[in-house]
Amino acid sequence: MASSVNRLLFSRILNQFPDEIPFVFAYGSGVFQQIGNASRDNMIDFVFAVDQAEKWHAQNLKRNPAHYSGIKVLGPKAIAAYQTRLGAGVYYNTLVNCEDRLIKYGVVQVSCLVEDLNQWNHLYISGRLHKPVNVIKRDSIGSLSEALQNNLRSALQAALLLLPETFSEEQLYHTIAGLSYQGDFRMTFGENKDKVKNIVRPNLERFREYYKPFIEESVHLHWNKTEGCYQRDTSPTRVYDQLCRLPSHLQRVMLDRVSPAGSDTEEGLRTIADGGNQSNIVNQALKEIVFRSSRSQSIKAIPAAGITKTVRYSAQKILKMWGRGKNSNKR
Repeated sequence: MASSVNRLLFSRILNQFPDEIPFVFAYGSGVFQQIGNASRDNMIDFVFAVDQAEKWHAQNLKRNPAHYSGIKVLGPKAIAAYQTRLGAGVYYNTLVNCEDRLIKYGVVQVSCLVEDLNQWNHLYISGRLHKPVNVIKRDSIGSLSEALQNNLRSALQAALLLLPETFSEEQLYHTIAGLSYQGDFRMTFGENKDKVKNIVRPNLERFREYYKPFIEESVHLHWNKTEGCYQRDTSPTRVYDQLCRLPSHLQRVMLDRVSPAGSDTEEGLRTIADGGNQSNIVNQALKEIVFRSSRSQSIKAIPAAGITKTVRYSAQKILKMWGRGKNSNKR
């Protein structure tokens, strides 16, 4: 839960933007504790889900023109098209000074977000939402609420397919948190290699709150009190059931790797379940989705941020990585 100080800060920050934002969340080290990254001055990351991207950018350009790079001269229609048609469907303004804090905010259309949550077309914002976030505002939108639940349920199913027959609670959440980092090229340059572990350990209780209802409904998952670990049914029948519950885009990418074009989905998934290599197939499919979206989104971010901010933001990432590396070597 956010502290009262954070709630007041978030409220003041949101007041600087157009009102029409049905869903807002904050995430990252500026919101939640991460091992080795506890500075109170960390940048706060936000995602704003809006109904109509062009209309929202038009209003925001009037209120906050300095947030945008030179791309603003193209106008809100071009910015909205750039947002929705390229990369992962999100447009970021970064290194923005707001209420005496440095923030970054991504704008995504609600319809695009719902699609990604349900299908994992990009596994970008949906991947952010596998991990604890601070939901600041959520209007009553049935399709979005359902999609948010589907996304968590899918994350659990995908993680179980990657795990061995017996595993610890921390292994489970580490695997869930790592789904959207599979194949992300930024993890090899500019990010802390222990990022996933550093997210999970200080936030175990939050992960439990997120996934408890979905763990309880998983009939093939059993908690062994004596051994203090989870055990899952790895029979082909259970594996097939789990594969069928995965998001449709992930299923298609998996089938493209093992079946001829146009093959029946049910038959293809059954073949994967019977083959006993489902962990590797799921893992490779996740890497493919994440690599494409992270690469295209990173390229897309350069014009959106401008050269100066891009260099500054990248330099900060690298310096943070080097700083953590030196600290770990000292230990």
